[in-house]
Amino acid sequence: MCGITGILGNADATIATSMAECLAHRGPDGRGGFEEELRNGSVAFGHSRLSILDLEGSYQPIHSDHGSVLIQNGEIYNYKKIRREIKNYPWRTSGDSETILALHNTVSGNPKPNHSDWINKLDGIWGFAIWDQARQELLLCRDPLGVKPLVRTLLPDGTLVFASEIKALQEHPGFIATPDIDAIAIRLAYEYPLDMTTLFSGVTQVEPGTIETWTLDNKGRAILKSIQSHYKHTRVMADWDSESGPEWLLSSLRQSVESRMLSDAPIGVVLSGGLDSSLIAALAKDAALEVGGAVPECWTVASNEENPDFVAAELVANHLEMNHHTSIIEENAFWNRLPSFIHDGEDLDITVLFWQPLFQQMSRSAKVALCGQGADELHGGYPRYKNLEEHSKTVSNRLSLYDFDPSRLKLGQGSPWKDSNVHPSHQFKNLQETLDFELERGQLSNFQLRLGDRHGMAQGLEVRVPFLGKQHVMASNSLPRDMLISDSKEKVALRQASSLSGLPETIVERPKLPAGTATTPDLVSSLIEELTPHAMEWSSEYGNLAPILRDQPDMAIGIRLFHSIHFTDNPSLRKSKSLMDLLDDVGPWPT
Repeated sequence: MCGITGILGNADATIATSMAECLAHRGPDGRGGFEEELRNGSVAFGHSRLSILDLEGSYQPIHSDHGSVLIQNGEIYNYKKIRREIKNYPWRTSGDSETILALHNTVSGNPKPNHSDWINKLDGIWGFAIWDQARQELLLCRDPLGVKPLVRTLLPDGTLVFASEIKALQEHPGFIATPDIDAIAIRLAYEYPLDMTTLFSGVTQVEPGTIETWTLDNKGRAILKSIQSHYKHTRVMADWDSESGPEWLLSSLRQSVESRMLSDAPIGVVLSGGLDSSLIAALAKDAALEVGGAVPECWTVASNEENPDFVAAELVANHLEMNHHTSIIEENAFWNRLPSFIHDGEDLDITVLFWQPLFQQMSRSAKVALCGQGADELHGGYPRYKNLEEHSKTVSNRLSLYDFDPSRLKLGQGSPWKDSNVHPSHQFKNLQETLDFELERGQLSNFQLRLGDRHGMAQGLEVRVPFLGKQHVMASNSLPRDMLISDSKEKVALRQASSLSGLPETIVERPKLPAGTATTPDLVSSLIEELTPHAMEWSSEYGNLAPILRDQPDMAIGIRLFHSIHFTDNPSLRKSKSLMDLLDDVGPWPT
């Protein structure tokens, strides 16, 4: 894992390097850069490296004999297979990233390359940029489900600036951070952002499962030439065989876990005590023993030892006989840690703070963390799926508090919105449409995966998500509705598969609990209760957002802190201030 930055147009290597330095938390093990003067402009890359494979080599940017330059954030799990299949390529490294360049080389002579053909051969997670010197084109690409981030913005002079995180954009003197009010309103209503929005005006995510081609016009301005899809999420319902189905489903996840055990650095497991993380722990142990490798250790945090998650995690670790690191989150954690948490996460949510101390503890012994994210979106794991009408009403009521006009949304190629049908009446008609919506437009990539990436990488820790491996996603997409959720339980098929893993029955049948509030319920409620009177006052400063903020005190606190850190002054300087100083000291809300 790494941090990548780049500029196309009026590029400056010093600025690209400064942007990469801002992402040093993502890559504490090395720095690299690249710059080239062009006929009508320039291009520059910056890179901060976290060494996971080929520890002494694979420094980036990586150049190729066919005249292209790569910077990548992520991991290609099938890189050894790709390297074996590509004959006579002049390899410069022994790592995984160069396989991207080698595959790109296969279309280097094609005047109209179909990039999806070679990208589909990759199995992994990534955000990468390739400068194609022969074509004078920049390629930006993200993995199929958006595990790894990549954001971009166009400056007023037409210069394209991109990076792994938005805070790196703020290192460019031409970028001024302002809020995207409509995107924030949607985020408050749904509890996660939608589509390619980022909550920052003019900053757009590269869409998961796509590759963008950028070039310069004759005035040196960056132009989005095309967007190609290399992944399409599809559901093909199949019959469920109660005898062979559970083993088949478990086998698909086992394959994903095995591929994500690839590392030259220590691996750990995030163990919450829930079904998903417990299953990953069990399969990771099996995978390690099968190849004679070291069994990963597990990490758990909670607000006290009586916490149900903590108790369940200890039960699992003891049952599996895995080394278990536990930690009690300090009583004043929210007061001390929220500034850096909001800085790192680039979002409003204050309830899931536990990610920070968890990853902080893990990073002292491991560089890779296996996590159970993605299971709920694939397998129908959220209790709200049992009453979609009620959930739709909740979102609709929140949105009604804001003067929302879908005609204001910016649509079209490369825009932050897929379409203007963002009202909940379009999304929650049935379980299949709901799952597709949350997988493709928000809950998964814009909330769950963002949490794992930002807060893991903030501690120099690569977070891998086996549930989103190719094999398991395909298997999950064929499950019939009644094997996802029933009147009495969620994740029906996954529970049947988990019963074959050797986990205790109490864990296999354990109901879903909300992350964050379940891990630290007393700490969350205490902070919100104390700050709610202030939050109600602060809400009035946010224009059309005021009514929806008054309805959600935790979000009113979150947006105030988000405003103070990201829109008041240099975020890297603000994050070290005390919580109350930040809440009291904010600049004007940009409109």
